[in-house]
Amino acid sequence: MRAAIFTIREADFTVTSSLTAVSAEDKARTRAIVPVSMKGYDADFQAFADALGASFARYGFAVIADHGLDQGLIDAAVTDAKSFFALPEDVKRQYHQPGTGGARGLTPFGVEAAKGAKAVDLKEFWHTGRELPEGHPYRRYMRDNIWPTEVAGFREHVYGLYDGLDTLGRRILKAIARYLKLDDAYFEDKVQLGNSVLRLLHYPPIPADAEGVRAGAHEDINVITLLLGAEEAGLQLKDSDGEWLDIAPPPGALVVNIGDMLQRLVNHVLPSTTHRVVNPAPERRGFARYSTPFFLHFNPDFPIETLPSTITPDNPDRYAGKTILAEDFLTERLKEIRLI
Repeated sequence: MRAAIFTIREADFTVTSSLTAVSAEDKARTRAIVPVSMKGYDADFQAFADALGASFARYGFAVIADHGLDQGLIDAAVTDAKSFFALPEDVKRQYHQPGTGGARGLTPFGVEAAKGAKAVDLKEFWHTGRELPEGHPYRRYMRDNIWPTEVAGFREHVYGLYDGLDTLGRRILKAIARYLKLDDAYFEDKVQLGNSVLRLLHYPPIPADAEGVRAGAHEDINVITLLLGAEEAGLQLKDSDGEWLDIAPPPGALVVNIGDMLQRLVNHVLPSTTHRVVNPAPERRGFARYSTPFFLHFNPDFPIETLPSTITPDNPDRYAGKTILAEDFLTERLKEIRLI
């Protein structure tokens, strides 16, 4: 099956396909992911929520334009990530904490794998999490951040980006709550101290005989993921018909997708879509790829239990009697992807 290609045309994402069974115009119309601008958040919140929710319901993904994050801060954090990953391996390894599930600091190349995959992913990454005051009860769930001393400004830039994405994610969740006909503030006290992490990802150049892919097909564990654009292509989502679609946000936009925790809470009304990062074309194998996903999580002690409003005769409760705490769900999944 050939993968379709997302191209930016005018104000929306369209898909161009090499398949000729349907016209290019019809294909583009049925495959369009229309960016939703954050400018509409304050101008017409209901329309924003409806458009965002419709994209999630259709794809499990949405594209948000005009996100409002500080581009200078984004650039600084990405530059710092590149500087860190360029350090000698023995220096980087000082920031690896074995046995912690990759919660903080470095997870070295070739450790994580998609659930059920035989080969490990071709990547390494850095995790930064929430900072809590001494004595906070959630500190038993969240480790202290560690910071590389070799990269000046790393803590300021990376934690600044963490804060920005955390705030933006909570705003997006208000729109999701509106779409689901919940109180706008439904998620606020369930994620405001969530075990959320900012991942700085480095996919090194790919040798011709590489086993595996940069990131095997998987679904995200968390509530929602916010992903800023990467310089190199590779991200694909699996559409409902089984076709893989290439996706990348245009400048000033980000990709947001539903995670398994939220899918479970809403009884699959919003799907957690399978996605992957494929290896580059031969002419791009020598280029590294960097990206910065922010995994927004529920508070560790939040019980994930199906929302009654999402249970209908046509959509019976898929998790009846299977309430699980967010922290327990996270631990189960970390074991499945070989981080624990």
